[in-house]
Amino acid sequence: MSNDPNAEVDPALVSTRSVELVVMALLLAVAVFLGWDNWRIGAGWAPDGPQAGYFPFYLSVLLGGAAIVGIVSVLRSVDLRDEVFVGRSAFGRVLRVFIPTILFVFLVQVVGLYVASFVFVSLFMIVIGRLSPWKSVLTGLIFSGLMFYIFDVQFNVLLPKGPLEAAFGF
Repeated sequence: MSNDPNAEVDPALVSTRSVELVVMALLLAVAVFLGWDNWRIGAGWAPDGPQAGYFPFYLSVLLGGAAIVGIVSVLRSVDLRDEVFVGRSAFGRVLRVFIPTILFVFLVQVVGLYVASFVFVSLFMIVIGRLSPWKSVLTGLIFSGLMFYIFDVQFNVLLPKGPLEAAFGF
């Protein structure tokens, strides 16, 4: 935080304390679920050694214990009460990257990885980077072409393909 009294302050969207409590609660929930599931499949010691859930069960116990220690620590901490985790404008900048990334994931399912990558890189450079469209489209084409050459041609890795690749026989 700046010491300048005239500096603009980004209004708080959420505090560090609330984020830490939510994350610790989620970790505790995951630990409980994993502990229960590993206990269900066998978390004991069999005559021939540990059962399938033995080590994962104790790892989930450690995770749960760490989450509980974290929750207690956050609840006892006075320093985190007013600390801002993210402000409104910073959260807006995060969403400007997050939303296109989610759209990219769905686009991969429809048109395949290479076309979706071309669209994502090109539009990201134009909209977020404010670069010229011809440079952005050229970069998207080169990037997608290199990805295709490296993964499909050289390494023969199966990646999601769409109708364009099918039209070219891939």
